[in-house]
Amino acid sequence: MAAPVRNVAFVEGVRTPFGKAGDKGIYASTRADDLIVKVIRELLRRHPGLPPERIDDVAVAATTQTGDQGLTIGRTAALLAGLPKSVPGFAIDRMCAGAMTAVTTTAGGIAFGAYDVVIAGGVEHMGRHPMGEGVDPNPRFLTDKLVDPSALVMGQTAENLHDRFPAITRQRADSFAVNSQERFADAVKRGRIGPELVPVATRHPELGWGLATEDEPPRPGTTLEGLAGLKTPFRPHGRVTAGNAAGLNDGATGAILAEENTARELGLPVGMRLVGYAFAGVDPEVMGVGPVPATEKALAKAGLSISDIGLFEINEAFAVQVLAFLDHFGIDQEDPRVNPWGGAIACGHPLASSGVRLMTQLSRQFAERPDVRYGITTMCIGIGMGGTVIWENPAWEGHK
Repeated sequence: MAAPVRNVAFVEGVRTPFGKAGDKGIYASTRADDLIVKVIRELLRRHPGLPPERIDDVAVAATTQTGDQGLTIGRTAALLAGLPKSVPGFAIDRMCAGAMTAVTTTAGGIAFGAYDVVIAGGVEHMGRHPMGEGVDPNPRFLTDKLVDPSALVMGQTAENLHDRFPAITRQRADSFAVNSQERFADAVKRGRIGPELVPVATRHPELGWGLATEDEPPRPGTTLEGLAGLKTPFRPHGRVTAGNAAGLNDGATGAILAEENTARELGLPVGMRLVGYAFAGVDPEVMGVGPVPATEKALAKAGLSISDIGLFEINEAFAVQVLAFLDHFGIDQEDPRVNPWGGAIACGHPLASSGVRLMTQLSRQFAERPDVRYGITTMCIGIGMGGTVIWENPAWEGHK
């Protein structure tokens, strides 16, 4: 007999402050696995009513699964975090949507009845493991013309997206980037961004020990005039710059998911309720358009329309990619429903970890917005994909 589908609750998400990749970044001397261990321990610290042995699995994503991001990092991080040896774990990869896929994969297990409680998240130390490190693409991708040569360089795919949608100018992209920086700075000032951060001890070979308590990438005070002077590294006279795209970053995220009745039994909060999700493939050379078909697919499966969505958390890998999504659905780029607390252009995008950052922010926004019933988290994915997850606000008061 088919088992009834169970409700999946997003309990809470946390993350490390995001750092700049490279020798001068705050995590230059910090291991990637230590970042995700810190996240797991913080989730347990915040929820003492959750017995560690009740955790059924630990799913951790990383795009570059080697070195201190390898060795089945979900399992090794669980052990390093002090979880019982009876708690299994696994590693997962869907490039930028790694943590998103860790959530959807384990959420499916909860809905089916295989799990009651899980931890899902992601980590990326781009300073230690640059995107593409050690990869060996099959030469047939190019010799058989399976993909355009630009498909393997994310910045070039963003330029391709500008080509496809000429109405998305560099000026529009820069304006969106300034807005992201301003919204993020305002959210930090008002205490909206900060409570989800896990302080991380850092070490510098010359300065000694420190404590990371805030994101390193944001550039408050960014102006259109300042962005207009930046170079376009992916194409002469192009439109994609370091100012209207997310940077190269280090960081980790994690969340507790639980079957809703189990969450209430253990005294765990229900921050969001999973409605549905979808992934979709697109031409790899314009991977930034991926959130459009993924969102259409997810909405259709859920029996919803774009007008039902009251909050949007869209990963800002590139401004052009967000604008392509907004233009498709007829949403103004300054719509207050879209990334109300800023996004990755400001705070950073440590690849596989970003999906849970989006979810964490949406969950916290839901708590302040009982007038909103549904929200989505969506992102483009390298090699031509998109992913979208639809969530319901448990604090929604529309039924009253």
